[in-house]
Amino acid sequence: MTEPASARTSTPSAHRVIDTPEGLAEASAQLSQGHGPVAVDVERAAGFLCSDRASLMPVFRRDGGLHLVDPPAGGDLSALQDEIGSEEWVLHAASQDLPSLREAQLVPPRIFDTELASRLLGRERVGLGAVVEDVLGITLAKAHSAADWSTRPLPDAWLEYAALDVLHLIDVRDALVAELAEQGKTRIAEEEFQAVLDRPARPPREDPWRRLSGLHTVRGRRSLAVARELWQAREEYAQEVDTSPGRLLPDRAIVAAVIADPASKSALAALKEFTGRASRSQLDRWWAAFERGRAETQLPVERVPGDGPPPPRAWADRNPEADARLKGARAAVDEIATALSMPVENLLTPDLLRRVAWTPPEVVDAESIGSALRALGARSWQVDETAQAIADAFVVAAQPPVETPEDAS
Repeated sequence: MTEPASARTSTPSAHRVIDTPEGLAEASAQLSQGHGPVAVDVERAAGFLCSDRASLMPVFRRDGGLHLVDPPAGGDLSALQDEIGSEEWVLHAASQDLPSLREAQLVPPRIFDTELASRLLGRERVGLGAVVEDVLGITLAKAHSAADWSTRPLPDAWLEYAALDVLHLIDVRDALVAELAEQGKTRIAEEEFQAVLDRPARPPREDPWRRLSGLHTVRGRRSLAVARELWQAREEYAQEVDTSPGRLLPDRAIVAAVIADPASKSALAALKEFTGRASRSQLDRWWAAFERGRAETQLPVERVPGDGPPPPRAWADRNPEADARLKGARAAVDEIATALSMPVENLLTPDLLRRVAWTPPEVVDAESIGSALRALGARSWQVDETAQAIADAFVVAAQPPVETPEDAS
């Protein structure tokens, strides 16, 4: 039986923070002497800082040691990339960590995602702690997952937590590799991991201010213009002070102020719902945003049409043929997901199914459905598993209802 990674790693190394170029060079050299995949994690100060940059990067490799890399203090991380850049990197929920890694100029050539693998294997609990416990029987405390990782110096308890996040990842990876092979899902996992790695960065949202929580309660284009200006003012100040926007001025405070429509700066200051760390210290800034919004001549539209089909609840009235296609195909895809023991959203993203049901190809067969799904971003294995069933469901949905004797009478 393979010795657990924790038994091969001394306690002191789990608490070593790499915060100098010399320390990074030494740690990178040690990692290069290890063997097998490299476990990597990213700790971020989400909810505290304006950006999602990495605040600490735990890295572990068998016989290469466990190292806690401090990106802000460590500076150039090219030495680390040079030493481990040709190896498989093991991450948990890789799509969350890859943007931060790339921002630090760390790019894996290939990955193994223990969370995604767990989903494909049909596990109901896929958080890191749950997966480690299910696979290895080891319980991890998650007390510091929401901590402010930009804190310096980092408490020893936090460092231990960060170390444990990678210490068991490779053992988990090995066990999941075997399970994937047993279930015949090795190729599926490889395609999914590559898709995560190849996924381009999301383009900036056209109107990001529309994501304000509670904005649906704001009425009128002029009020929306004020909300937009307040959101923009908050974003600019958040960048200046590198603080999460919501800590400076919560969404609910912006919405409450817009709805209250204060007549003066003092009235805004007197609004008890206008809360937040910077609600009063930056009052001039917020009032200036109010005035800009009220003077704006290019008012935002109240509703922005989406780029996809309408919500399925409206299909029966607006497009009954598409509604029939979707219902039939959804049932078929659900059946396949059950047979494969995986969540239906991993088998085929619901949005892809909705799009192809709303606008099907002219010729409905497995080949044309597969081409449509690929054009929308489906992976080859997803097409192989679902295209024929979807085509069959569409054909059945297009058939006229069978007349029963009761109908004839």
